[in-house]
Amino acid sequence: MSIDDDAVEVRARGWRTLAALHGLIESELENQLGQAAGLSVVEYTVLDALERQDGWHMRMQQLARATALSPSATTRLVNRLEDRGLLTRVLCADDRRGIYTELTAPGRELYERAHPIHDATLERVLEEASSRPELAPVVDALHAVTLPSHAVN
Repeated sequence: MSIDDDAVEVRARGWRTLAALHGLIESELENQLGQAAGLSVVEYTVLDALERQDGWHMRMQQLARATALSPSATTRLVNRLEDRGLLTRVLCADDRRGIYTELTAPGRELYERAHPIHDATLERVLEEASSRPELAPVVDALHAVTLPSHAVN
C-alpha cells in the first residue's frame, strides 16, 4: 500500500467511525423521542429548527437544508406535522411563491417536552460512546468543537 492509499484508508476509517457514532445516537434518539413524545428524529429536527427562529418562520428550502432532506421529502414531512397541528404554513406577503413554515402553540409545547429528552439522550449516548476506544476520539473531537457565540441559539 502506498502513502496515498494509507491516507485514504485513514480517512475511510474515520468516516466509518463517525458513521457508527451517528448510528448509535440516531437509534437511541429515535427510540427515546418516539416513546416519550411520539416524534421521529427528523420530526424533532424540524421542530427544533423552527423553535430556534424565536417565533419567526422558515422557508421550506431552509427546512430542507436543516433536515438534510430533499425538497419533496421536506414537503411530505411538513404535511405530516401540519396534519398533526404542530406547524402551519404561511404565504410570503412579498412573494406569493414563497411559503413559510412556523410552529403552532401545540408544536411549541411538544418541542418543550421533547427537548430535554433529546438533550439527555444525546449526553448519555456520547458518555457511553466515550468509553469505547474506537469511538472515543470522535466523541472527544465533538466535545472540542466550540461554536462562535452568534451561532449558538
